[in-house]
Amino acid sequence: MIKVDNLIREVDEQIRLDNRFKYIDEIEDFYSNKIIKAFKEEELSESDLHGTTGYGYNDYGRDKIDRIFAKVLDSEAALVRSQFISGTHALTVTLFGLLRPNDTLLSITGKPYDTLDEVIGIIDNPSSLKSFGINFDYIDLKNDEFDLNSIEKYLKENRVKVIEIQRSRGYSDRKSISIEEIDRVVKFIRNIDKEVIIMVDNCYCEMTSILNPTSVGCDIMVGSLIKNLGGGIAPNGAYVAGKKELVDLVSERLTVPGQGAEVGPSLDMNKQILMGLFFAPSVVASSLKTNIFASLLLEKLGFTTNPSYKNNRSDIVLGITFNNSDKLIKFVEGIQEYSAIDNYIKPVPSEMPGYSDKIIMASGSFTEGSSIEISCDAPIRPPYIAYLQGGLTYKYGRLAVINACWKVLNEE
Repeated sequence: MIKVDNLIREVDEQIRLDNRFKYIDEIEDFYSNKIIKAFKEEELSESDLHGTTGYGYNDYGRDKIDRIFAKVLDSEAALVRSQFISGTHALTVTLFGLLRPNDTLLSITGKPYDTLDEVIGIIDNPSSLKSFGINFDYIDLKNDEFDLNSIEKYLKENRVKVIEIQRSRGYSDRKSISIEEIDRVVKFIRNIDKEVIIMVDNCYCEMTSILNPTSVGCDIMVGSLIKNLGGGIAPNGAYVAGKKELVDLVSERLTVPGQGAEVGPSLDMNKQILMGLFFAPSVVASSLKTNIFASLLLEKLGFTTNPSYKNNRSDIVLGITFNNSDKLIKFVEGIQEYSAIDNYIKPVPSEMPGYSDKIIMASGSFTEGSSIEISCDAPIRPPYIAYLQGGLTYKYGRLAVINACWKVLNEE
């Protein structure tokens, strides 16, 4: 315990001397101003906080939320709905909205996240894109960079309808994709194919930069509200944002052709979605600060982190390589012990829908499965990488990380 206490003091002092949080505070300031400006432009009122039932006709608050998200995310249009049960669901609806039989979906960041395996048809499922005659292929990153030669060759030899970019790493050991990298690859792709739809899985990445994928030429992007933009307040839901004609296609796949975004009751969600967005800049900043603190402390304890302490963040996820299953499990247990809810429960590796390996997960959150509060999960497979996310406040996130490090040292 003395060893950790001494290291904590060293870490705090180094972060202070490096002024490591400065760029995070600047991003928080930027989005706080952008959000309040959008609220003002839309003349958000108390009556907009109350939802509708039934068909959801004339839900003015819901429609204002769509326009506010579009402005904040530099998009022509947005679809923000509690009817999306997760980021994976929003991605699924988007893919089915954009793709038709015989179309090709190409991922240029390798195989997508595990929960999309049955959606795409990598794992057989009679409801998959593959079962509807939609083709899928992927190009791996090369040394953590876009493989431009392979992308160019593929696009010249094949007709691709949608290119997918998954910014966050999922359960891989690659780095997350920055906006600057997306900007470069979009320009590269547009020189080859001006018509292909570029779609971004933006989960975990919102408000980590002052730019969004749609700011640099991407056509459409998708994210979950129980991650960054929900601010730890929205209890479920997701958003789709981008070009209006594409968002309209997605809305008609979520609801009904001919009705699209004009239906779908908001119930009692408007207030929570708006409050979540309002708090999101502060919450994402806290999550990033927790991430930086954790990376430096764990590096001083001899573990490899991705991103490292000195790297800027493109998402809220920190990969920690333990090379040992027992240490990984102890770290996850330590996060659970300092979570707000169910902190007396000991997480154990278990089967989980959508994953091929056993998963251990610490997620003692107010919203089930929320990644922005404080959570840590990992597949039980070599090299035993834990994925730490979140921190509603820096102080709470810091406490959880410190406890998890104590647990790991006790294991030694």
